[in-house]
Amino acid sequence: MAPTVAESATESFDLTDFVINQGNGVKGLSDLGIKSLPRQYIQPQEALINIIPNESIPVIDMSNWENDPKVAESVCEAAEKFGFFQLLNHGVPLEVLKGVEDATHRFFGLPAAVKRNYSKELSPSNSVRFGTSFSPDSEKALEWKDYLSLFYVSDDEASALWPPECKDECLEYMKKAEILCRKLLTALMGRLNVKEIDEKKESLLMGSRRINLNYYPRCPNPQLTVGVGRHSDVSSLTFLLQDEIGGLYVRVNEVKGEEDGWVHVPPIEGSLVINVGDALQILSNGRYKSRALCDCEWEQEQNFHPCFRQSKAK
Repeated sequence: MAPTVAESATESFDLTDFVINQGNGVKGLSDLGIKSLPRQYIQPQEALINIIPNESIPVIDMSNWENDPKVAESVCEAAEKFGFFQLLNHGVPLEVLKGVEDATHRFFGLPAAVKRNYSKELSPSNSVRFGTSFSPDSEKALEWKDYLSLFYVSDDEASALWPPECKDECLEYMKKAEILCRKLLTALMGRLNVKEIDEKKESLLMGSRRINLNYYPRCPNPQLTVGVGRHSDVSSLTFLLQDEIGGLYVRVNEVKGEEDGWVHVPPIEGSLVINVGDALQILSNGRYKSRALCDCEWEQEQNFHPCFRQSKAK
């Protein structure tokens, strides 16, 4: 049975003003040292997930990608059955992954007044957005997360408008991940009997690019809330870098007789989690599956997930 949450000390002040308007985010709440979760963040019972133990998504080693066609076949099969897979030896250098990890902590460690400059009301561009939860004005229960969303238009715009604390590392991560993205999409399209991609139309397949930095501060009652609620991505592919904390869950169907079950994706150092988005499911006429995922805060430590999304252009 979930523990009863006492009335939080945050009830005595305007939580919306503190978290959103002042730019403190949930990190600011966590830094206050609150002992119980504010009621606005308590998820309804139906939001809880049915976890299937001892199951996970496929883990694929890409070290022999060029010489062994079975590696690409494994990627395609995972995209068909699970819509998710975890890659090892994927070609994105470990120092690049570590760089974006350090940059994430640098940004979210900034004073609230600095981060607020990138909020919806003050950001110099719609391509740069700092926020908390997903849609705090309309959600019945808020998500325990802060995020920075960076939409890529050009190197010049990114250099000028992205936060200096993380722009170089995020750009490098995006560029290295894009090389991997092209490999994966080439294999996935080949499975659909697309033998060659017209260079003039390649940009339509690759689409737009965006990086999300998601930050989940220490939570007093993590079993009562989520970092990111259940959802699927609208993208073609999402590249997700986990830290060592974990907490990522993926929805699967009919695993060992269970329906609508969720499996944990344990973090593996140096790995990337890839998931199929709605656009690729539509493009493949349902052959590749866009599955739901969520980040559940079962651990009481800080963690982060930098995401690289490759969205198919409309």
